[in-house]
Amino acid sequence: MPLFELVCLIVSALLAWLWFDSFKARDIGIRAAKAICLAEELQLLDHTVSIASLKPVRNEDGQVVLGRVYDFEYSDTGDNRRSGTVVMLGQKVITVRLGSDAATLH
Repeated sequence: MPLFELVCLIVSALLAWLWFDSFKARDIGIRAAKAICLAEELQLLDHTVSIASLKPVRNEDGQVVLGRVYDFEYSDTGDNRRSGTVVMLGQKVITVRLGSDAATLH
């Protein structure tokens, strides 16, 4: 197998892994946003989250994992939209924030 084909195959496999891993992480993010909205008696708008940031970061064990920040919108009155964020390291939810607190990964 020529080197170019091997590199293309490896890159394709890595992209497929990232795609499937991102779907799983997004589902976990949606569940976290739903849980906080339910606990606070808020309405999760659009019933989804959107990716705001994706980058490699180190977890508490020093391993490099994908850090993700998801944004979502909720309403406390039914007539407005407020922003929230879900911060994840790998497949683990680190924080869920409601309001205007900015979420960043360092």
